[in-house]
Amino acid sequence: MFDQLTNKLSTILQKLTDRGSLNEKDVNETLQQIRIALLEADVSLSVVKEFLEKAKKKSVGSKLIKSVSPGQLVVKIVNDTLIEILGHKEDPINLKATPPVIILMVGLQGSGKTTTSAKIAKRLKIKDKKKVLMSSLDVQRPAAQEQLATLGKQVEVNTVDIVPKQTPLEIAKRSLDQARKEGYDVLILDTAGRLQIDKELMGEVESVSKLTNPTEILLVSDAMIGQESVNVAEAFHSRIGLTGLVLSKMDGDARGGAALSITSVTGIPVKFIGLGERVDALEQFHPDRLASRILGMGDILTLVERAEKAIGERDATRLAEKLRHQEFSLEDLRNQVDTVSNMGSLEQMIEMIPGLRRMNNSRSDGDMDQGQLVRTAAIIDSMTVVERRNPAVINGSRRKRIACGSGTEVQDVNRLLKQFSQMRKMLKMVKGVNVKRKRAGARRLGRIGFPQSIGR
Repeated sequence: MFDQLTNKLSTILQKLTDRGSLNEKDVNETLQQIRIALLEADVSLSVVKEFLEKAKKKSVGSKLIKSVSPGQLVVKIVNDTLIEILGHKEDPINLKATPPVIILMVGLQGSGKTTTSAKIAKRLKIKDKKKVLMSSLDVQRPAAQEQLATLGKQVEVNTVDIVPKQTPLEIAKRSLDQARKEGYDVLILDTAGRLQIDKELMGEVESVSKLTNPTEILLVSDAMIGQESVNVAEAFHSRIGLTGLVLSKMDGDARGGAALSITSVTGIPVKFIGLGERVDALEQFHPDRLASRILGMGDILTLVERAEKAIGERDATRLAEKLRHQEFSLEDLRNQVDTVSNMGSLEQMIEMIPGLRRMNNSRSDGDMDQGQLVRTAAIIDSMTVVERRNPAVINGSRRKRIACGSGTEVQDVNRLLKQFSQMRKMLKMVKGVNVKRKRAGARRLGRIGFPQSIGR
């Protein structure tokens, strides 16, 4: 997500933080470079102009020039301006209406409406503890209703029964009646899409909206179509009054211009972003966190939330105790491989950790490769219980057996054992770190380009 833009902005801003002083000319040159980077990332011209005007107004002046760390101050100004452009603050789903809360899902065909409906349903059920019912009003696309029913079983959310030859309005009325009678908290209505906006599509969506009076009308927009997503949002908003946006397929959008433009241009808040096909690959949209990611400064809060969801509080506490007492074994490492896999792609995790993307871009040994996780799991799975708990017993013949059983080379086994040994040494060092050294480490992060003021 935002690969091209993040790499360019990180490089531009890193040059600033490496300099001891700045003048107005330096700031103007930097903003010009940022302008080019934003335009190349497919951000709309009007948004780029607005961004530069706000950033320049905040940057120029004696406060910047006299600052002890002017480069870091510019980074903070760029970060704060990005947050403004993205929408200031998160805007969650409104669940305060009288049940059942109606969520109407709209969008073009292929945008990911049906999958997103299931993702939102799962999130509302697990995170908000709501009783959710889903219904497909799509009688145009073959097997669309069956697809939602299948997804409903996956996420363990009920779906309205399929009745052949009913119209979308008839299905909507039947769904609303069922939701009321059976005491559902939320009803998600998945409408039909078209390859492009037309009168039939808009008329159908408008009729359903008038009949059901939804609390939320969410447009699912494919981030891969770039600035066209802005035009689609404006068209839907003018007819039915959207309450929010869901940007799908954000994991495949290297430029990210749509996400930076759509709220600023339309005034419609982004509620969620979709980051893959998995039914849990949906995140609430946080402008401040996304701005931090775009600037290469990571997103620790989202990483922690993913970890808590993947590992659970009790297991996290148990793991922390093992780490504290240096009892971390290869068995524990194997469990962590599964945890990392459940948290999403390794590439997504890399961009959430401050500085790791920059470090990974400079590596050539491939240690950050997703396939490395698979090889690590295979090697540990080929060990006996005794070998996992006490790697010191693994001699030459055992290494050959483990390599053969895991489909790897002896060098791969040796590398893993060496890395694990180094990890154990690091754990011992971490235990002995005192408060002063921790503070010194924080100051060092600031010196290499991550302002400590951001995120406080």
